[in-house]
Amino acid sequence: MNKLSEIVETIKKYDRIIVLRHQNPDPDALGSQTGLATAIKQAFPNKKVLLGGGNAEGLKWLSTMDEVTGEDYEGSLVIVCDTANTPRIDDERFNSGAYLVKIDHHPNDDAYGDQLFVDTEASSSSEIIADLISQNAEFKLTKEVAYYLYAGIVGDTGRFLYPSTTQHTMNVSGELMATGINFAGINQNMNEITLQQAKLQGELFNRLKIDESGAAMAVIDEDLMTKLGITREQANSVVSTPGRLAEVHSWVEAVQKDDGTFRIHLRSQGPVINELAKEHTGGGHPLASGANAKDLAEVDQIFNELIELVKDFYQKGE
Repeated sequence: MNKLSEIVETIKKYDRIIVLRHQNPDPDALGSQTGLATAIKQAFPNKKVLLGGGNAEGLKWLSTMDEVTGEDYEGSLVIVCDTANTPRIDDERFNSGAYLVKIDHHPNDDAYGDQLFVDTEASSSSEIIADLISQNAEFKLTKEVAYYLYAGIVGDTGRFLYPSTTQHTMNVSGELMATGINFAGINQNMNEITLQQAKLQGELFNRLKIDESGAAMAVIDEDLMTKLGITREQANSVVSTPGRLAEVHSWVEAVQKDDGTFRIHLRSQGPVINELAKEHTGGGHPLASGANAKDLAEVDQIFNELIELVKDFYQKGE
């Protein structure tokens, strides 16, 4: 029995299951969470399955959450999808159930949970959930489940542009499309931005600092968000924008938070940047990570460290 099948055996043992994911969810977090929860509901209709965490305003077209009480956690199975470490789980009660399972595709630096399945070769956690369904006869790949999982895969592969996309990813995506989902509609939802976000992209290009190494940095502060009338969630959604420039190979986007600190988004088209993220209370994928900075001085420090990392990468001819 493989590890995914072992997780299915665990699922069978519990009448109440709470499925969680990380804070500030992206399509893969919501897609894997809701896809798994829906598949469990359809396979075991007598089980109570709840989606935990806060709603993401810009992704309500994909999924909305349930109201989960402390009483719901008592004796429950808790499954956390797409979340590398415990501080990022979007419910601090995650460990108050009877049993905890982790399903993820990020580097396993925080091996939490009573049972876990981590596949860093998978493009997304949604791809892993699709594999769980295909490998276990108890589950069916329905059109509803496929909708969530396809959105998750498309989101985490950048519409199949990122190096994490594999032949298996494409095969799985084809199977999801074959269920009859409106994949064009999903792509359109992801492609759509507000006028304020479009204006932000223009401001971001104006503010972007580009080093001769190919490293770049943009800071989105409180003043800019207020000026454009955008939320932090909208600001976080334009993280891929600098990568559209031919001159940019790796970049930092810093978004100011309510307390004046900064959420750091690190992206790369070559140099591995997750170790840099770890040095600033973060982590993630080799080419896509998040971190934190207490002030602009630390933001500048991260940018300077990224410059050195990029220079070293290309000097070695990697």
